Amino acid sequence: MTGIKISVDRLQIGNYVKLPLNWKDHPFLFSSFAIKSQEEIDLIRRLGLKQVIMFPDKSSMPPKPVQEIETPANETTAESTLDDIEAALAAEKERRIEQLKLYRRNLQRSEKAFERSLSQLRNLMNKLQTRPLTAIKEAQELVDGIVAQLLSTDEMVLHLMSESPEGESIYYHSLNVSILSMLLAKEAGFTEEEMKQVGFAALVHDIGMLRIPTQILRKTEPLTRPELNLLKQHTRYGHELLDLTKDCPDTAKKVVLHHHERLDGSGFPEGLKAEQLDKLTQMVSVVDEYDELCHPQDQSKAKVPHVVLSFLFKNRTKQLNKDYIGLLVKQLGIYPPGSVVQLSNGQVGLVMSVNPKRLLFPSVLIYDPAIPRQEAPIIDLEDVGLTIGKVISPARLPAPVFEYLNPRTRISFYFDHSNVPTRA
Repeated sequence: MTGIKISVDRLQIGNYVKLPLNWKDHPFLFSSFAIKSQEEIDLIRRLGLKQVIMFPDKSSMPPKPVQEIETPANETTAESTLDDIEAALAAEKERRIEQLKLYRRNLQRSEKAFERSLSQLRNLMNKLQTRPLTAIKEAQELVDGIVAQLLSTDEMVLHLMSESPEGESIYYHSLNVSILSMLLAKEAGFTEEEMKQVGFAALVHDIGMLRIPTQILRKTEPLTRPELNLLKQHTRYGHELLDLTKDCPDTAKKVVLHHHERLDGSGFPEGLKAEQLDKLTQMVSVVDEYDELCHPQDQSKAKVPHVVLSFLFKNRTKQLNKDYIGLLVKQLGIYPPGSVVQLSNGQVGLVMSVNPKRLLFPSVLIYDPAIPRQEAPIIDLEDVGLTIGKVISPARLPAPVFEYLNPRTRISFYFDHSNVPTRA
């Protein structure tokens, strides 16, 4: 998509333009936009620009022919009216800047809560093999705290978290599965106690992986049959580990042993079928499969969240609980956090947050080379009247866009339930 330089006097409604100015040096919300009114053209002239960059492929109208340019170019809007319009635009821009600051503060708070939970999870997993009683108590306390937060509000925002360090996949995976399982349990109408049970079980569901050799867990080539058989033993290893203490709930032991069983009997280790699997196990199995497809051992085979949700719904309803897959879609949305998207105005962005009550209008971090990355706007699509046109594979992004948006290899979520910042 190539832009061309044109005289400001050739602009007309329908032209998609980019202003050759720093974002802070004009009153418009974006530096690139489609012109919607004569007043916007007059305001662009007011900036003292002689030329702008116009994108024919994104414009609904061509620029004015040279012979139709009025000489001299006359502003068709009264100066006083332009003053009012410019002041209103500047005020709206300032409002959005303040809104963005609030959003970033809430995001930072969620990041800190996520990091605290991860730190607790690391410690308790290490203790499970040496001090299992202490570890189980700490895990239950962690889950109880999260459930209390989830039950304290009817509305929340699910945020995309930072990238995970190498070698810590098990912690990110376990916390991710636990958080999402509790969200699904709440949406499914589980009792508070059942939410705690599914959260705890999901938190420890892969504890048996601690007994699998590192070289197998990090291997990106296809596993040999003996290696695959050993990997599958992690469900039994986890069950044995939790069985060492009488204080571990039986509900969690079942989930640890059976989360790779499938409704049609095609799973392992025992080939159980739907009627033999409790609802907690079926729920954790759905979330575990989702996270595994997003983050396989061989990252070259990873699927973006949007594709994974579609894949589960189209291909896994005989193996996994269809209702719970539907609930997962309802919580994450059609465009889950971590999705790279193209908006209706042609701009590209990264979905940062979703509100389950407004799934079609997530908050999106926008690529705009005129704005420093650390100040990049994160916009609420409904608030600015935009929609998502399509999802883009991160691998197809030009290098500067990829570096700016920084799509996550490991996609993790946490929630914010106070001062929900999606709209002003």
